[in-house]
Amino acid sequence: MLITEIIRKKRDGFELNKDELEFLINGYINDEIPDYQMAAFLMAVYFRGMTKEELTTFTMLMAQSGEMVDLSKIEGIKVDKHSSGGIADTTTLVLIPLAASVGVKVAKMSGRGLSHTGGTIDKLESIPGFRTELSKDEFIEAVNRVGAAIVGQSKDLVPADKKIYALRDVTATVESIPLIASSVMSKKIAAGADKIILDVKFGKGAFMKRYEDAKELAKTMVEIGSLAGRETVAYVTDMNQPLGLMIGNSLEVIEAIEVLKGRGHEDLRNLCTEFATEMMILSGIEKDRERAKERLIESIEKGWALKKFEEIIQNQGGNPEVVNDYSLLPQAKYVYELICEEDLYIKDIDALKLGITALKLGSGRQKKEDVIDYSVGIQLFGKIGSRIEKGKPYAKIYANDEKKLSEVISDVKEAFEFSREYVEKKKVIFAKITKDAIIEM
Repeated sequence: MLITEIIRKKRDGFELNKDELEFLINGYINDEIPDYQMAAFLMAVYFRGMTKEELTTFTMLMAQSGEMVDLSKIEGIKVDKHSSGGIADTTTLVLIPLAASVGVKVAKMSGRGLSHTGGTIDKLESIPGFRTELSKDEFIEAVNRVGAAIVGQSKDLVPADKKIYALRDVTATVESIPLIASSVMSKKIAAGADKIILDVKFGKGAFMKRYEDAKELAKTMVEIGSLAGRETVAYVTDMNQPLGLMIGNSLEVIEAIEVLKGRGHEDLRNLCTEFATEMMILSGIEKDRERAKERLIESIEKGWALKKFEEIIQNQGGNPEVVNDYSLLPQAKYVYELICEEDLYIKDIDALKLGITALKLGSGRQKKEDVIDYSVGIQLFGKIGSRIEKGKPYAKIYANDEKKLSEVISDVKEAFEFSREYVEKKKVIFAKITKDAIIEM
């Protein structure tokens, strides 16, 4: 085969077969096809797209380019969840112990922060002693014994995607629905779960800015999952404002614990309950959605979900006392409150601006070699529609560097828009997508 013919075929809008796609992927990861030719192929896909069958084959070949995790030694149906990334998106830290507390088996491989979005692994590593790297045997044993484990992605998982993603990043081909879908789903399929839940975000703080684009991406990923034999359900959710009230690693651990204690913001709590309900249905633990939700609410009220989080922390080497004593988590040296000067409603919050501001404080990496400061971040005291009284804070900044703190105060102020008039709260879930239907919510 000739790589130039494969590029030409895709450039002209034709479907590639399995042999051609295999030649392309194997040739690229073995350095037989240079970057400039793969870049030409990616640009062809960007403009021409892929058929469902072609995209599924491409995704499966990427998944099979490295280690395929075998979770067959874990009893029961394994359900995985993936988020496309957002601000104050603490879902995984709440969802995994909550779902595990009612019997769902969750073998979760998570990533680190990317750009302005936080990473689950970075958040967990703010817990003293918490190990995010487990051997395969430790990982499987943990899920069988505790019901859940959360680890970083294996370096051997989907090497084709790692190499292709790095090239997409520098060739203006990131914003391609087939390429995004294959990147996400190749990792989920290689990670070995039986069923998959996807949280596809849209808005200012998300990678997909438009609702219709996020819906199309979600639909594409569900189709890939179904054709690959993995039942997949996707939700399209709002990221025009932060999901929770905490932005930053140790702060988000605190927020997760608060939600598991029955407190925390209703948007984060409700979204986690919806996902956990779906996990119970997919894993066959419950058939009735209302009964599933009742069991989850009971688990929080009776402290079972919180106890499960303690078990997960302890099992992975962390100090479970953090659930009762937040001072055991990294603490920022400086705290600055932004005070409301009159009674006002929050009209808008720029999620992206706050995410970038937290990044400037050190909560994420601007360069690959940057060291994360787990203690810094931003706390909100309301979301769109919340009423803030005169003299009360609407935000709090946590910092370890006075210069950085002084530089970001105006950024946080600019991220908020207020109104003297009543403002309606915004919904979080906009659509649920299965292989059979798109349900607007």
